[in-house]
Amino acid sequence: MNQYVVTSQEVKDALASGKPVVALESTIISHGMPYPRNVETALKVEEIIRENGAVPATIAIIGGVMKAGLTEDEIDYMGKTPGVAKVSRRDIPYIVAGKLDGATTVASTMIIAEMAGISIFATGGIGGVHRGAETTMDISADLEELAQTNVAVVCAGAKSILDLGLTLEYLETKGVPVYGYETDELPAFYTRKSEFKVDYRIDTPKEMAGVLKAKWDLGLKGGALIVNPIPEEYSMDENLIRNVIEEAVKEANANGIKGKDTTPFLLAKIKEITGGDSLESNIQLVYNNARLAAKVAVEFMELQD
Repeated sequence: MNQYVVTSQEVKDALASGKPVVALESTIISHGMPYPRNVETALKVEEIIRENGAVPATIAIIGGVMKAGLTEDEIDYMGKTPGVAKVSRRDIPYIVAGKLDGATTVASTMIIAEMAGISIFATGGIGGVHRGAETTMDISADLEELAQTNVAVVCAGAKSILDLGLTLEYLETKGVPVYGYETDELPAFYTRKSEFKVDYRIDTPKEMAGVLKAKWDLGLKGGALIVNPIPEEYSMDENLIRNVIEEAVKEANANGIKGKDTTPFLLAKIKEITGGDSLESNIQLVYNNARLAAKVAVEFMELQD
């Protein structure tokens, strides 16, 4: 255990006794949606993981302490406190040394999860290669983390505000496998389909756990991406989302919005244009990913000696 990481008693006991644990990020709490919906969603995700046989470990940095497993009060604090930093790999030392608060992204959640000994992580969607990255070099640190950190990430794919084709090419270059859960096609977060294929289709949590065990037993460093389509009843119309994103991208470019400000701007515009339907879809796909991650974590622990 890393000296800078503090695990909750529940998570500590689970890890010590070989029980399955699922990591959860905190950016969705501090930056993903308004209070108190953010806290209600985070607590519901934890409940879903418990219902499916695993122990949740929501990850954040509070007062410079990297925490794996937050209390309800700490989740509430992350949800209602203004100015909590959004923390990726590069930000961790500054936030820890300055004893500041930080909400973890996919990349930093993976880092802290691995430090704590947690192998499975559920989130909404990953970052990727942004449109126009061939000139801006705007590529999410999530992809680099997947290449080097031994944590499997269950998500609903990447938002189609990104360049999905280049994101898959980048993952291929880094040797990160993309597994489609009950799908041959990469889901695009709000929608179940895209024009892109996954590397391999996986149809059961047990099969997925076996593949992960083989990967890490072979010493093949890095994570895996498990893409889980949003439930059909919450999937949004593909043409609508495509048109909304095109409109939002044009507005971002016109306003000179770049870098880490791009995604929050685009998501806010999508929510505004869709009348909040995108927020409900976002919440439901996170619940769906939590269910799958818990099931994979249970099967993965069954395979450990």
